[in-house]
Amino acid sequence: MIENQSENTENKENDVSDQANFPEDNSTPEDQILENDDSSTQKVEEINTEELKNTISNNDARLEQLEKEHETLKNQYVRISADFDNFRKRQSRDQDDLKIQLVSKSLTSILPIVDNFERARQQLKPENEEAQALHRSYQGLYKQLVEVLKQQGVAPMRVVGQQFDPNIHEAVLREPSEEFNEDYIIEELQRGYHLEGKVLRHALVKVSMGPGKQNSQEEVEKDKVEGDIASEENTSEEI
Repeated sequence: MIENQSENTENKENDVSDQANFPEDNSTPEDQILENDDSSTQKVEEINTEELKNTISNNDARLEQLEKEHETLKNQYVRISADFDNFRKRQSRDQDDLKIQLVSKSLTSILPIVDNFERARQQLKPENEEAQALHRSYQGLYKQLVEVLKQQGVAPMRVVGQQFDPNIHEAVLREPSEEFNEDYIIEELQRGYHLEGKVLRHALVKVSMGPGKQNSQEEVEKDKVEGDIASEENTSEEI
């Protein structure tokens, strides 16, 4: 029995010495769980931060791409809008030009009638009451015709005394003039007309060649030459 007690004592001493050889671990299981949770949380935060950075970078790149696309579409819209505006203006001008051409063609065919009215007015000289009544009736018709032309935008040219312009005048005759300088219109042979500022019909005119001094000098020189020729002929006959 004494031996058993001694063995037990030895076993206890061995246990004590074994405990002394190992470090003491005072941490509880709850502490270990908390440490593991903190480590996991830190890793998750690092992953989330990296993902957030990648997302921001991708969003910035996408935003830059969208801004470029927006600028491209904006430029295309501006060009298309300008092209459409030019097309609309061109169509409007073409329609106006076509309208003027059609109106010009119709009015040009009426102008000879106006010319005949004006010639008749110059030639008619009513002497009795019946002729005067006919003349007044004729004048009324002529005024109505002129008024219709005015409403359509037709205006007569005033050319006498104006400098000759081939864009609106057509020279039929040229002659010396003491009253007008060279290239100025002496007489209107056929009236010209404007339509909305454009030439509907050119005016047929007579143009001045100037006072005629040059022509007089040419005639003197011509007479002198003819005189010399006659003198030579007389000399040859005498011989």
